[in-house]
Amino acid sequence: MKRFRLDRRAFLSGVGGMALALPALDAMGAEVENDIPKRFCAIYTANGMSMPRAEHGIPEWSWFPRKGDNGELVYGKSTEPLLPFRDQISFLGGLYHVNGPKNDPHICSDMWLTGAPLQSPKPGTFNTVSLDQVIAERTKKYCRQPSLALSIDAGTGYLSRTATISYALDGSPVPAENNPRRIFNRLFRADAGANGAEHEDLQRRIKLVDAVAASAKALDQKLGQTDRARMDQYMTSLSEIEGRLSASDRWIDIPLKKQDYSQLNLDATNEGDPAEFYKAMYDLIALAFDADITRTVTFMLNREDGMGISDTFPIRLGLSTTHHRLSHATDKDGQLDFSRYDLFLSQQLAHLLRKLTEYEDRSGSVLDNTIVMFGSGASTTHNVHNIPTMIAGGGAMRIRHDAYWRDGDKETRMTNVHLSILRSMGFDEESFSDSTGTLSKSIFDV
Repeated sequence: MKRFRLDRRAFLSGVGGMALALPALDAMGAEVENDIPKRFCAIYTANGMSMPRAEHGIPEWSWFPRKGDNGELVYGKSTEPLLPFRDQISFLGGLYHVNGPKNDPHICSDMWLTGAPLQSPKPGTFNTVSLDQVIAERTKKYCRQPSLALSIDAGTGYLSRTATISYALDGSPVPAENNPRRIFNRLFRADAGANGAEHEDLQRRIKLVDAVAASAKALDQKLGQTDRARMDQYMTSLSEIEGRLSASDRWIDIPLKKQDYSQLNLDATNEGDPAEFYKAMYDLIALAFDADITRTVTFMLNREDGMGISDTFPIRLGLSTTHHRLSHATDKDGQLDFSRYDLFLSQQLAHLLRKLTEYEDRSGSVLDNTIVMFGSGASTTHNVHNIPTMIAGGGAMRIRHDAYWRDGDKETRMTNVHLSILRSMGFDEESFSDSTGTLSKSIFDV
């Protein structure tokens, strides 16, 4: 007897021509039944984390956990807000980028997801592709938006002082966004309704972008080297816009998942309450993952070298000085304030993990099917060794948690972590950047 098969994008017709997408059903086949989204989210904080020295006498404020008397993992005070998720969190120590000591330590954010030799780039380039964009290339056919790049300051910044941690296949910076309302409209207002006029409008906008790109390319040949670099960033932005418009056109007839947006604060800005801004951005990330709008997100919480508005966040929170200056503090009080800012960031991260835990996939929570990497490109005071790194979620991808992994006294390439993430997500990559293999006997079962 021939088994009845139903198209995976089947709809039920209703009154007045309205249509609703069906949920995933067994009749759609094993491909749909087993197609649980696998997602990646990279969250970056600049300037490292507080790791007080022994003479400060405050070891309980160190960002990295320590072993208790019975061998259990003891969280530091700055990461205590994450304790409710300890079964879904692990810390990685002893990590470094091979090119880190060779590069300017103030640009470690640029290489956090790439590992690129920024001190000696190939002619005509600065960076290489970032981990999130490799993943986006593998997942973009399944979701409305290939990726989502967010940051505190938006845009790309400028060469070697970028405002994004995401880099395209050619190594050019992917422009980030920071306005909650614009992000919401981009993600959740693209499907206002399916009609011919909407399709025509999208096609018209795509053609306009194509025409502008063609004119820009012709102009580029007449410009000097500095202007060509600026035009390259502009062209990258155009390409990003065209990709979004094309994705919107392909998905416009498929309704979004019904969600509750009532708790969103779309008026939050980076000039207001820092906690409200981060909460709004994390809410948007969680909703985007829950609705399967994208499967790849990067979020740059702050910028290196005392740049950008986020450098003043500690002062707004009642701490003694700016973020960058706290990272350089050598006294006990300064390190305590640095640790308290780490505590603030942990509180915000806990909100994201809580949301990802509350949202359910067909199998497990959204967090179970999402690998969240949180960390910095330096340990503290621009030290590019022992890069602080936390991995959360990914339980459905066989990641083992409640651990603090370090390969003894040895250093481990950060790009080996990147490769381990790719393998955990089911991508059979031979290598990533300068990786030498996956992490052995670690939290990754790859």
